[in-house]
Amino acid sequence: MSILFVLSSALAAILPFQISVFNPKIPLILDREYNIVSEITVPSDGETTLDEVDFRISGISADAVRSVRLMYSGTASAIPDRTTSIGIQAGSSRWGGGNPMWHSPSYVMEADCLLPEDGQDGLFILSDRIPLVKGDNYFYVSLEVDSSFLDDLSSTFSAGVEGVVVSGKSMPLSVSGDTVRRFAVSVRDHGDDGVDSYRIPGLATTPDCTLVAVYDMRWNFSQDLVDDIDVGLSRSFDGGKTWTPMETVIDMGVEGGLPEGQNGVGDPAVLVDSNTGGIIVAAAWTHGLGGRTGWWSAGDGFDPSSTPQLMMVRSRDGGDSWSDPFNVTAQVKDPKWRFSFQGPGKGITMKDGTLVFAYQHQEGEERMPWSGIIYSKDHGETWHVSSSPVANTTESQVAEVSPGVLMLNMRNNDKEGRRVFTTDDMGKTWKAHTSDKPLREPVCMASLISGPEEGQLLFSNPDSEKSRDHMTIKMSLDGGVTWPYSILLDEFSSWGYSCMSMIDEQTVGILYEGSTSQIVFQAVKLSDILK
Repeated sequence: MSILFVLSSALAAILPFQISVFNPKIPLILDREYNIVSEITVPSDGETTLDEVDFRISGISADAVRSVRLMYSGTASAIPDRTTSIGIQAGSSRWGGGNPMWHSPSYVMEADCLLPEDGQDGLFILSDRIPLVKGDNYFYVSLEVDSSFLDDLSSTFSAGVEGVVVSGKSMPLSVSGDTVRRFAVSVRDHGDDGVDSYRIPGLATTPDCTLVAVYDMRWNFSQDLVDDIDVGLSRSFDGGKTWTPMETVIDMGVEGGLPEGQNGVGDPAVLVDSNTGGIIVAAAWTHGLGGRTGWWSAGDGFDPSSTPQLMMVRSRDGGDSWSDPFNVTAQVKDPKWRFSFQGPGKGITMKDGTLVFAYQHQEGEERMPWSGIIYSKDHGETWHVSSSPVANTTESQVAEVSPGVLMLNMRNNDKEGRRVFTTDDMGKTWKAHTSDKPLREPVCMASLISGPEEGQLLFSNPDSEKSRDHMTIKMSLDGGVTWPYSILLDEFSSWGYSCMSMIDEQTVGILYEGSTSQIVFQAVKLSDILK
């Protein structure tokens, strides 16, 4: 009996059907050097080597593939949601989807790198005799794609591992996950322009189909107001494939002689007046408050030193220039209320031209939160506030489900599913909708918009009850009574906020806090959701 036969028999005893390949449902970020496409787990007795990984790509132009890499993360998965590495976990805790540790040389080593010319008919053979340690060894295949060769951001492609060779033997694979993948663009991420963290996405579409994205620029930490936070804005003129450099549209500076860390402004919402083309961005300004968390320290009245202020800026030229911030707090806040501010996310233009933002406020010593709307009948010159339908709700979004009828979809802090109410009199009275509570959530902001067809609604949120994971778009064709259609975009955990806007009649854009980047943009065909 040969030594080779004995070795092969021993390997078969150790590794029968034990090499697992996991294809995570996460977007591939275009133009980024590292993307986890497939994770490979190889068990070993400490005497074996990983010789070869066969990886096939289809549905992408060969010119678009910049590199295919095999990365080795040792005894711990590099995927933050699956790892036992305290370093990778710590990165996610601090930076969310902007965590850079999963490709840092401190935690992951490059085993092989292939260029486009190294592939043949989409097959890339990654090879190196990598000594394996005893126990489970973790690898992932990373794919880099050049966006300039991509015509349609909403298109899909396929990629996956076809074979693995260990110590000269081709091993059977146990494969989980889907090999069909979607593209995405990182609009903002940790470290961009010197900012630590970007949060709270808002998205709207102008009459000329320009996408307008707003977000928090959290300079020092990912924490909420009060801190040094400004509102940033980027625009896309090509359906979200590329974005303009970030500009700051609201920065309260050192107002009142206080440092910027006590003049933060954030949690933005953006609204496009579809009749004039004007754009309004609303945000909450916190001034002083001892530098404490605004949600728990805001007082009543109107004075900025006591209670946060609702600030707005306006553009009349499609976002090329912006007004100075103006304060509308006294127009919409009851003096007994405490923290009172917008959505966040986006506002809408009703069919009769009325502009509407979702709104929220706190009442009493217990700071009970309530949701509602604010609206303007004169293109944003003056604002009015509605009543509130139900207590312990925050971060709502509003859609016009039929002429003059508004639906308010609210984060439910009672952890029993989204609260959904409608009004036909601009919030003087409210009625519980049949979808009140069935839409599950982990207590998080969500997005609700009307689709191009009558009765069509789109809803996005982390589709989970326990944690902010499984970012999903759902579709209703009956005004939100039922939600039979959905598409999963990102299965891993993130900060979880999202905002949608129609790119065109067939395509929805979604800007969200993802597991792969702090602010991610994807385009999805409505027909793909209906599948």
